[in-house]
Formats: sequence, structure tokens, C-alpha cells
Amino acid sequence: MLFNSFSFAAFLPIVFILYWILGKERLRSQNILLLGASYFFYACWDWRFMFLLIFSTLLDYFTGLKMMESKNNRTKKFLLWLSISINLGFLGIFKYYNFFADSFADAIANFGLQVNPWTLKVILPVGISFYTFHGLSYVIDIYKNRIPAEKNFIDYSLFVSFFPLLVAGPIERATHLLPQIKKERSFDYSRAIDGLRQILWGLFKKIVIADQCANYANMIFNHSGEYSGSTLLLGAILFAFQIYCDFSGYSDIALGTARLFGIELLRNFAYPYFSRDIAEFWRRWHISLSTWFRDYLYIPLGGSKGGTWAKVRNTFIIFLVSGFWHGANWTFIIWGLLNALYIMPSIVFNTNRSNLDTVAQGRTFPSLKEFAAIILTFGLTVFAWIFFRANSVQHAFNMISTIGSESFFSVPQIVPVKLFLLLALFILIEWNGRMEQYAIAKFALSWPKPVRWGIYYGLVLVIFFFAGAEQQFIYFQF
Repeated sequence: MLFNSFSFAAFLPIVFILYWILGKERLRSQNILLLGASYFFYACWDWRFMFLLIFSTLLDYFTGLKMMESKNNRTKKFLLWLSISINLGFLGIFKYYNFFADSFADAIANFGLQVNPWTLKVILPVGISFYTFHGLSYVIDIYKNRIPAEKNFIDYSLFVSFFPLLVAGPIERATHLLPQIKKERSFDYSRAIDGLRQILWGLFKKIVIADQCANYANMIFNHSGEYSGSTLLLGAILFAFQIYCDFSGYSDIALGTARLFGIELLRNFAYPYFSRDIAEFWRRWHISLSTWFRDYLYIPLGGSKGGTWAKVRNTFIIFLVSGFWHGANWTFIIWGLLNALYIMPSIVFNTNRSNLDTVAQGRTFPSLKEFAAIILTFGLTVFAWIFFRANSVQHAFNMISTIGSESFFSVPQIVPVKLFLLLALFILIEWNGRMEQYAIAKFALSWPKPVRWGIYYGLVLVIFFFAGAEQQFIYFQF
């Protein structure tokens, strides 16, 4: 069930109405309803993979209880690593087995030996990377004595599988979400309206911006040998907007939907393309994943405490793991390696915290220095996105070679004027709201009420105008 589908448009109001009319034992009934709705939501993708979600939930639930009961640190550590091994084992089998099998065969072939590895003919269970990380953070937090084990199975199951975040995040923490699940919730009209605004803005980003960019980006990437360097660069830029609006659009819809039920999810994006360096970009892009790797991998490795070499080593590990988390392909690993290289100067010279303020804070326009830094950071990001989107490493290098040729100075063979105008409007709205949780709120609330509602209805009409065949969100494949 896609957020941008008519089935979800019917599903959400039904769950919302039932949720708020429940009477006796309201909290327990609400959580049971949300859990049932979440399992139904997931089963609509492929009911056969429900067993993985339920198994992962049971594994970490009982591991947490056993860890809390144990007085022996060795036993607790054993249980922790058992849970980590099983969770990552399932993730590895479904997501990475074929990659390792094919890579091994290719490596052996370099020595003149031919092997035919046995590969799995299964699809990747949607959301497995996200709900696996939910469970891992939970058992690690129990081991570190940050939280007690959750005894209520319904509450814990809802934490793992809450439908707005189940298949593409944000990656939640038990320390943040479980207390909200266990707390009585009452209907808040203003919060619900904020949620609807955020859903509307997310749908606009997905349907009007991301899907339209995808039409051109897919055409250019899939037939890259037919286009000039300038056109290939245009395709890379359009993909940059596609992946941002697609993924942040999903996050907006997820956060807005959760808010309808009185629950606040972690923020996942903070206008990353306005970043002035790569360190700032990674504080603003896929925030829940970046902070997850920081807290559960970077800091346990030693973080920034072991001198320059340790910081460099740990940073490379984080970005390589991040690339590998996104997919079983060398293109993702190179994408992660590039970002590690980009951030190295700020790590070595300890300037990675130099841009903690919002760009042009208190001013309408950025300074010339800020603008140049934004363009440079965006350009480096677009270059890395070429590897992320390319079908293979060779495909990426072929595109880069063409972009670096004389054809770069030719007029692009594709000039989507209507899309350029939409992107200009989108950037204007985002820039106007760059210090807010979501841009459309500041943009709309600054106008009188009639104008404000005109903006909302205008967005709805634009969404319906551009809506076509339902297109999946990019991050479902991760």
C-alpha cells in the first residue's frame, strides 16, 4: 500500500476515525488497533514476509526480557550478540547473499577459474533494513542500561511496526517512541491540522517534483550513451531532486500521519541542499540513519577521541557501511567512499561543526560566500549521486567521461521548461521555510486565511493534475 495511492487515502481515514472513537481502556485499544492496522498495511505488500517481521519482533522482545532478568554481564553480552547476529544474518541473506556470491565468482574468474554460484531467487522484503535497525537499537539500549526492557508485547510490537515508518523510516529509537506509545493520547485539533499540512507537502514533493524529475532522470540514465555531457549533467541534477523529494516526501507523509494519531516521529530531513559543506549536509540528510550510525557504530568505535587517524578510520567505516546499507552493489560502496573523502578535510582540520547555524539566518538572501559554498556542496553531492543511481560502476564512469567531454558545452538535448518552473517554486518555498520543520507551514501561515486555504486547495489541484500511475518510493528498495 503506497502513501500516494487511493487505497491509502481510504485506509488512513478509517483507522483515524476508529482510533479516536474508542472508549474504555482507550490506550490499550488504540495500540491494538494501530498494531493490527500496521500488520495489515505491511501484508498488503506481500503477506509471506510477515513471518520475518514477526520473528524479528519476537526475537528482540524476548532477548530484551532475558537481558533485563540476567545479573551476569557475560550472559547479557551473549544475548546481545546473538540478537545482533540473527538480525544481521537475515538481513544479509535477503539483501547481500547474491552480492557476495557474484563478487566471489568474479574474483575467482580473475585467476582463470569459473564457478557458478548458487543464488537466491527472492525479492527483498520491503522495510527489512528499517525494522531490523529498530530492533537492534532497542537491544543495544537495554544492554547499555539506557532503557528497561518493555514487558508489554503489544506496545513493543507497535514500536517496531508502526505503519507510518515501517517500510522506509525514519529509523526510530525506543527511547523516543516507546514512551509515546505507552502514554495516554488525546485528540489535538491543531496538531492534526499540522499533520495534514505535512502530508500535503509530502505528496506535493513526491508526485509533483520527484515523479516528474524521475521521468527525465530515468530516460537520461537508462539511455546515457545517446546524450551529450550537458544532458547527462542535467539528468544527474534531476536525480538529485528526485531522490530528495521522493525520500523526504515519504518522511513528511510519515511524520504527518503519525501526528494525526498524537505521535511525534524523529525528523529525517532539514533542507540538506542548502548545506555549506558535506558535514552539514550529513547533519541534514536522512538524519535518523546518520545519527543511528553515529550512536551505535561511530561512538563505540571510539568516535573522535583517538586522534586524527582514529577519526579518519572511523569516518571511513561509517560511510562505507552507510553505502553498503543502501544496497548490495559496488556503486553504493563508491558513493559512500566519495562522501567519506568529501568530509575528510573537515575531519582532519576539525571544522566539521563550523556550520551549525541555519544558512542566512535572519537574512533573506545568503552572502556570496554562503551561496558559493552551497553550490560547491550541491555539485559534490550531485557527482556522488551519479554512482548511487548508475546501473554499474562502469556505467557511472562512462557518464562522467561524457560529462567531461566537449559535449558538456553543448545545449542540453532535453529542456523540461515546465519542470524547471516547478523546481524554482519548490526551492523558493523551501528557502522561505528553511528554519521550520516543514516549509509549507511558514510559507502558508504568513498569508491571510483565505489566501492560505487557496494555497492548500491549489496544492491539492496540482497534485491531482500531475498524479498518474502510482510510483513506488525510492527507499523501498533499501
